[in-house]
Amino acid sequence: MRSPVADFSPAPLLQVNGVGLQYRTQTALVQATHDVSFDVYPADRFVLLGPSGCGKSSLLKATAGFLTPAAGEIRLDGELVRQPGPDRIVVFQEFDQLLPWKTLQQNVMFPLLASKTLNKKEAAERATHYLGKVGLSRFADAYPHTLSGGMKARVAIARALAMQPKILLMDEPFAALDALTRRKMQEELLALWDEVRFTLLFVTHSIEEALVIGNRILLLSPHPGRVRAEINSHQYDLKNLGDVSFQESARRIHRLLFDEGSAESVPESVQVNFKDVRFSY
Repeated sequence: MRSPVADFSPAPLLQVNGVGLQYRTQTALVQATHDVSFDVYPADRFVLLGPSGCGKSSLLKATAGFLTPAAGEIRLDGELVRQPGPDRIVVFQEFDQLLPWKTLQQNVMFPLLASKTLNKKEAAERATHYLGKVGLSRFADAYPHTLSGGMKARVAIARALAMQPKILLMDEPFAALDALTRRKMQEELLALWDEVRFTLLFVTHSIEEALVIGNRILLLSPHPGRVRAEINSHQYDLKNLGDVSFQESARRIHRLLFDEGSAESVPESVQVNFKDVRFSY
């Protein structure tokens, strides 16, 4: 399905084709996802949405190259994903991944230097640039233990964007933040995307967050994760939170995620005219 944001591109940047993911516990082999397919186009804000255990984080890790599909394939810019690489940078929930003995600027510089992407002078210039993008220029010489959770989140985003990856992967990055900080980070992420227009694959189990962050949303069924529907949601942002149409859309998505019946079983009172909806059963 083509994204309105990506009409300039004839081909998807990320292709996930028929992917099945498995993991082994002490007693069993668990099927995390089954036959999941979707495309992400340049400058998309593509959200994987579903309940806990549906395999959305596993799909993100497979895209990053940390998990190998048991079935299907993942391609980035036409190349088969076989292992991690600097063209895919992940921002996780935990921001303790920042190195405590390095300043914010040094933390942003670290992957640029470790990967030999830039020399020290170039890395410092790029770190300064992206710390400015997330509003932390005056904290460049501070250390992580002096930061709030929201500020650590900004550093993690700056560090990821400084690598200038083909796609930014975010695994419930704001889940550990308090409600007000989370809302602020959503606002700042959208403002940053509006300026930089990076490609984003974002995982969440919050319907509201998916509608706010995404221009396209893939709905995954409860375990094992299968595609229930793909929705165009570019019409929503933080300004729409109190709107009737926003709340009706959230209720419809909830029914699509958890009702076993067809879309036609949704009562007329909560029917919403989604554009470009693809259903899978």
